[in-house]
Amino acid sequence: MKALVLFSGGIDSTTALGLAIKKYGKDQVIALSISYGQKHDKEIQAAKAVSAFYGVEQLFLDLSKIFQYSNCSLLQQSTEEIPEESYAKQIEKTEGEKPVSTYVPFRNGLFLSSAASIALSKDCSVILYGAHADDSAGFAYPDCSPVFNDAMNQAIFEGSGHQLKVEAPFVNMTKAEVVKMGLELNAPYELTWSCYEGKDEPCGKCGTCIDRAAAFAANGVSDPDNKIEIGESYERKREFNIIRQPAEQLRDRLQP
Repeated sequence: MKALVLFSGGIDSTTALGLAIKKYGKDQVIALSISYGQKHDKEIQAAKAVSAFYGVEQLFLDLSKIFQYSNCSLLQQSTEEIPEESYAKQIEKTEGEKPVSTYVPFRNGLFLSSAASIALSKDCSVILYGAHADDSAGFAYPDCSPVFNDAMNQAIFEGSGHQLKVEAPFVNMTKAEVVKMGLELNAPYELTWSCYEGKDEPCGKCGTCIDRAAAFAANGVSDPDNKIEIGESYERKREFNIIRQPAEQLRDRLQP
């Protein structure tokens, strides 16, 4: 069986890629990285580095034209600033009645639909993606929910003539649990990029930076330094000898 993994180069999709490789073998796994008009290409660069580390086939797709009408704060044409606060605080402001400003309209729906066509063309039987429970909490990202996943799986299964299914292995897991699994898989987290900003270093203030820090802190380990130059000849610094901050400091920062 061959698997196609929606691969952004972040924590969740890297864990999903590692899981797929463990289950199916790297020669049976394809990583699909999609550009959607985001403000920077840091995550695509990270995706290339992680794919090279694992030695898997990587494909690229540009869907930016579809999102050109959106004012989502992640997109190049947006007039909105990326919020510098946790998702919990953002959800409080919306009272859980609408998605957060970094929600790209129906992104996962479009990603999965596009991936289905590619997966069928590449003789894959399953698509994996890294949606987890923290993302769908409070209606922040509704296209990460179990209900959404079940609906897309059913649609793609039927629309593919029962040739293809969708799996979201973390849909009922927290990000901390995803990181725990990734650590067990020895995933190359030092090569990943999560920050919504495209600066030289992660901002540490956006929702995804805060979530990432909390997930590593919950596992009692430090977040590996992801300032490694993408594309350089690298040695894997897996023993966390290069770290951004000690886990104790991360916990202190996360205290209200």
